[in-house]
Amino acid sequence: MKILALNPPFLPRYSRESRSPAVSKSGTLYYPMWLAYAAGWLEKSGHEIALIDAAAVDMKIEEVIERARAFGPAMAILDTSTPSIYHDAQVAARLTEAVPGLFVVLVGVHVSALPVETLRESPGVHAVAFSEYEATLAELASVLAGGDSDERLRAVAGLAFRAADGTCIKNRERPHIQNLDELPFVSSVYRRHLDIRPYFYGHSRYPLVVIVTGRGCPFRCTYCVVPQVLQGHAYRKRTVANVVEEFRYIAANFSEVKEIMIEDDTLTADTGRCRELALALIDARATTIPWSANARPEVDLETMRVMRKAGCRLFCVGLESGDQRILDNIRKGTRIERIHQFMRDARRAGILVHGCFMVGNRGETRQTLETTLRFAKELNPDTAQFYPIMIYPGTEDYRWFDERGWITTRDFRQWLTRDGLHSSVMSNPDLTYECLVAFCDRARREFYLRLSYIMRKGMQAVLRPSEFPRLLKGFRRVFRYLVFPSRIGERQAA
Repeated sequence: MKILALNPPFLPRYSRESRSPAVSKSGTLYYPMWLAYAAGWLEKSGHEIALIDAAAVDMKIEEVIERARAFGPAMAILDTSTPSIYHDAQVAARLTEAVPGLFVVLVGVHVSALPVETLRESPGVHAVAFSEYEATLAELASVLAGGDSDERLRAVAGLAFRAADGTCIKNRERPHIQNLDELPFVSSVYRRHLDIRPYFYGHSRYPLVVIVTGRGCPFRCTYCVVPQVLQGHAYRKRTVANVVEEFRYIAANFSEVKEIMIEDDTLTADTGRCRELALALIDARATTIPWSANARPEVDLETMRVMRKAGCRLFCVGLESGDQRILDNIRKGTRIERIHQFMRDARRAGILVHGCFMVGNRGETRQTLETTLRFAKELNPDTAQFYPIMIYPGTEDYRWFDERGWITTRDFRQWLTRDGLHSSVMSNPDLTYECLVAFCDRARREFYLRLSYIMRKGMQAVLRPSEFPRLLKGFRRVFRYLVFPSRIGERQAA
């Protein structure tokens, strides 16, 4: 079967698969990684796939339709996100009209949280594959090949669909994939289908390739959407040998790549495996490309040193707040003093840190905002981002804020400004979303425009010349946001 896997057109450089989908101030653009994994799984199942990332190359809907007609798919898979969902549904409707007999299915965290609601509001959509969706899509393709009767569709676990009488039906959950070595190398899918040049992480060397070595997160942070609605809290891991083999594949097939980013929710959740992976990379001499990973402050110094020897260059860490009470409120599961120790250890190990700070959490006040800004300056990570809390359907935070009447709108377009930047929809009696956005603008300026920080970056460019292209590219993207504040209140048009 011919299947179109589409990251639909929306705003230029819009990252649907980011944990907080938006246009990034740093220029960061995520790969459509989960969609690519599904495309590879379907190819492995014998289907002919066209993977198009329209958002990465600013492809307009007219060109998407033209390419879809030329390809002639029987099924189309469209990635989605909360801020873009109305637009995504419109793209689905246009494709349904343009390609006779096309069966359109939506995927992603938003539709996983609201599968039936999405179908009711999207007449051009036939189905939603919710939660982890590779196996669901493969079974759906087999069903469609034999005719899409309601009875046959009811048998597909992980699927919600529109029945012949117009009712929307949600089938039983599908268990998560346990043997992740069955997944294709997502890097091989990129190589066959995508130009890697548009993709950029502000904290990573460019160009980069993004993979995962495991799925699911054992931690229970109240805001994090992917574990809560897509991949669960059990950390399922590829074998170390399988991961090493993909590192070797990337080195052999992407001569231009300067970094591998491991996008596991928290690679360091299993420090024993981190050490095992690092030693295996060293033994296999697969350390020619530096790599980075999402981490937590609990990783110890000795593990860091082994990881550094294996090529680990940077940790991306959700530090969130400088107030212990807030960390406890969101069940972050870490201590302020441990974060300080982690930063000291990372410097001793020679690993850079990108720190993420999120404001507007449960218990936030104007005083705790200032505590977090001071905390960020004290920690002094290599790079930092400040953003207002983004609460998404399906998360504990969404329910918590909703129960208190603190979500200002149900129009999902309002999760973004007109420029596509983050626009928090959370306002409590003490902190409006305008206040949170304004604070993040100020925090960003105060952090990056410190003389000591500027001098340190200059020294880094001299002592680590390989970092200079990243620093220059990131500075060019973020500079205008340091000088000109966000246009608060200018949200997406209805």
